[in-house]
Amino acid sequence: MSEDRDAYCREVESYLCRKNDGHLVRIVGPAFEQVCGWAARGIPLKIVFRGVDRYFERYYAKGPRRRPVRIEFCDADVLDVFDEWRRAVGVAQAEARAGGAEDAEASGRRRESLSGHLDRVVARLVARRGGEDRSLDAVLDDVVRELDAARAGSKALRGERREALLQRLRDLDARLLDAARAAADGDTLARLAAEAEAQLSPFRGRMPPAAYAQSAQACVDRLLREHARLPTIAFD
Repeated sequence: MSEDRDAYCREVESYLCRKNDGHLVRIVGPAFEQVCGWAARGIPLKIVFRGVDRYFERYYAKGPRRRPVRIEFCDADVLDVFDEWRRAVGVAQAEARAGGAEDAEASGRRRESLSGHLDRVVARLVARRGGEDRSLDAVLDDVVRELDAARAGSKALRGERREALLQRLRDLDARLLDAARAAADGDTLARLAAEAEAQLSPFRGRMPPAAYAQSAQACVDRLLREHARLPTIAFD
């Protein structure tokens, strides 16, 4: 465990160094204990990196950098991204059910509006459509066209009409993910499956087999979205 913990910290330190344009900020003392705490919680390195990225995005948005970023500054963002990941792949729900408690993080978080969600999804799909990869052009065109029409009246939808749109978004989400899966080669899919297993391994002993299998598939789907640079269209 000590070797695993040290290797985890070295990976985080190396990533932070790259984000700081080569300036090395050592992870020692309280910072080392903080990162070891991430490792103990089972936070995948990729999730840590995404949290660090999120902090740097905000830091750059404030203007030119003045000094290297320390890993301690990234703690809140790392934990936020980890919570998002836990909910997305079903780990949070499985742990809550196992403990007989509601997932407070999921129930208490602020929700994005449906119209705002559709605006963001359309913007990301249009940006994706303009990239070099043309393998999904046909399905992207269809989905963007339908979402563009749907978002115009989404604010006024209530009851059955709103539920019908939510179901349609789930259907479009599945269609886009199926298209991405069909466009990916076997080596890519195998790599994503192995990465999903590695990310979920700290939680496997806490989850029933059926819940783990469901989370593993959700994790693969999430990694496939990232690989194909696709947003989540479903809104629940």
